[in-house]
Amino acid sequence: MKILGLTGSIGMGKSTAAAMFRHLGVPVHDADATTHELMAPDGLAFDPIAKAFPDVIVNGRIDRQALGKIAFSNPDVLKTLETILHPLVRAAENRFLAAQRRLGRKLVVLDIPLLYETSGEKRCDHVAVVSAPGFIQRQRVLSREGMTETKFSAILSKQMPDIEKRKRADFIIPTGLGRAVTFQYIQGIIDQLS
Repeated sequence: MKILGLTGSIGMGKSTAAAMFRHLGVPVHDADATTHELMAPDGLAFDPIAKAFPDVIVNGRIDRQALGKIAFSNPDVLKTLETILHPLVRAAENRFLAAQRRLGRKLVVLDIPLLYETSGEKRCDHVAVVSAPGFIQRQRVLSREGMTETKFSAILSKQMPDIEKRKRADFIIPTGLGRAVTFQYIQGIIDQLS
């Protein structure tokens, strides 16, 4: 079974690309979705996060915006949060991979936003990076609810620059030329790796 890491900076179209892989029959493990599940009131990360950051619990739920605000402004808080979440996300990923191996899959995708930043590429046979021109990225991100220039800059500062990701990637998936072009690139990657 081949493991393709799928990554890209914020606003580059990774979620769209992941959905296209799924549409074409390739199982995708979404690290962000797993994190959301883990942070839900019945999730494995809820109690440790509530204990470490009691101020972010509002009406019995983790206020993700409040948590993000303190995590991105304080490296120690971010490190504590990562220490809670990363092992749990990795365990879920391992369960996904084991299940897909049992099913005899030829190709799976690990959708990991900070793949290179966390050395996740070492767990992959190949890496595909989604990329779009900077002005498109900026438009996409700043149109999101609650997003500000300051928050966007803080997120970008934690991510490897797009140009560096593209240099390291085995495949580059363009997402600024329309969905049909993106779809063709993804189909080509599947054909090559399956």
